[in-house]
Amino acid sequence: MSTARDEILGRIRTALRDVTETDPARDVPVAWQYGRATDIADVLGLFVERVEDYRAVVERVPVADVPEAVVRHLRDTGATTVVLPVGIEAAWRAAVEASGLEVLSDEPALSHDELNRVDAVVTAAAVGIAETGTFVLDHRPDQGRRALTLVPDRHVCVVRADQVVTDVPEAVGRLAASVAEGLPLTWVSGPSATSDIELNRVEGVHGPRTLHVLVAV
Repeated sequence: MSTARDEILGRIRTALRDVTETDPARDVPVAWQYGRATDIADVLGLFVERVEDYRAVVERVPVADVPEAVVRHLRDTGATTVVLPVGIEAAWRAAVEASGLEVLSDEPALSHDELNRVDAVVTAAAVGIAETGTFVLDHRPDQGRRALTLVPDRHVCVVRADQVVTDVPEAVGRLAASVAEGLPLTWVSGPSATSDIELNRVEGVHGPRTLHVLVAV
């Protein structure tokens, strides 16, 4: 055992013979700073592609058309009841309320049983991540508390084009203020899904089984 160890250590010493820098972080300079955007030619296009890979429904929508698109996507999911966060965009709320769908408010907070009977929720987002196809909620008033986005079976989320960043480190930088405020973060990569040991996919285990993402451009 000692001979094998000595041989391994000897090889390491030989490999490091020409290394003069003792700090591994400075040994191989990398022209990159944590949190800085990486080189992605089409950030928005990659975000859409990656979100679709997770079996979510994605549509790019002009900002002015978002209210109509929200209602259309709610109907496409088969929802008849929807809960809206108290701080949601006024135009989105007006469109949903005028659509004939039953709209519930979460003020005062709905019970878990009441939320379980709601078909869908509509929210904004805090940031989108192109590289991973993820959007993050920091649960400000336009997104509502965590239960709103975890209990209803359908989620329609609107992500603004200017909220989409290249990768996770850049997203973490964008979320620094939310973390400093102690806000909870929910990272969503597609509809809720899991697989058992036989790779049978089950959706809706720990969140909405149906996810629609509108990218407002």
